[in-house]
Amino acid sequence: MGRFDNRIALVTGAAQGIGFAITELLASEGAKVCGADINLDLMAAGAGILKAKGLNVEPLQLNVADRASCEAAVQSVVEKEGRLDLLVNNAGITRDGLLMRMKPEDWDAVISVNLTGAFQLTQLATKPMIGQRFGRIVNVASVVGLMGNAGQANYVASKAGLIGFTKVVARELATRNITCNAVAPGFIITAMTEKLTDQQKEQMASIIPMKRMGTAQDIARAAAFLLSEDAAYVTGQTLSVNGGMYM
Repeated sequence: MGRFDNRIALVTGAAQGIGFAITELLASEGAKVCGADINLDLMAAGAGILKAKGLNVEPLQLNVADRASCEAAVQSVVEKEGRLDLLVNNAGITRDGLLMRMKPEDWDAVISVNLTGAFQLTQLATKPMIGQRFGRIVNVASVVGLMGNAGQANYVASKAGLIGFTKVVARELATRNITCNAVAPGFIITAMTEKLTDQQKEQMASIIPMKRMGTAQDIARAAAFLLSEDAAYVTGQTLSVNGGMYM
């Protein structure tokens, strides 16, 4: 018996990194996961890897910044599976730059994907959740949404907004047996951080009490806890997973 037997999950940004790790963990514990990503080819390749392990994962193309795409994705899941139990809003982008030099289009793009995307999917996904009187939502925020970071006004605003949004959803839907929580990762080893030099990696690790960057699996385990019945009485919370970097 897995923690997520017979549960239907939708995970965004699932083709790689944290989203892929969450997808794999949920599926390994019994969930049928609809892994969604804007890059369908990459998502299909990832789903193929997980299917080869015997996991129940279906690829889905989704542009979270596009309302029609969000509507189509949720409708597809509900029509095929009959329900939607778990939602993970993980899709996100960066367009870093100092405030005085940041292009308006870079601000708009990050807010559109990271924050508006989560709003759109949550609004749509909670409709079937309300009907079935069950739902679990996890939003992937960031440590910088709590502490700020120079050169990331758009990204920080989107993640701080996501933390506030999490609390509103939690308050509005608590009586419907729907919980909404956030995970705030610190510095995590991803394809992006792998491009950094050894010196840059050492500098990042030096400000973390545990002296190492986290892994995608560290975040997946935290998200899975908040999606599971172990956290049935937890809502509106932000779980920091950062090795002690920010307390």
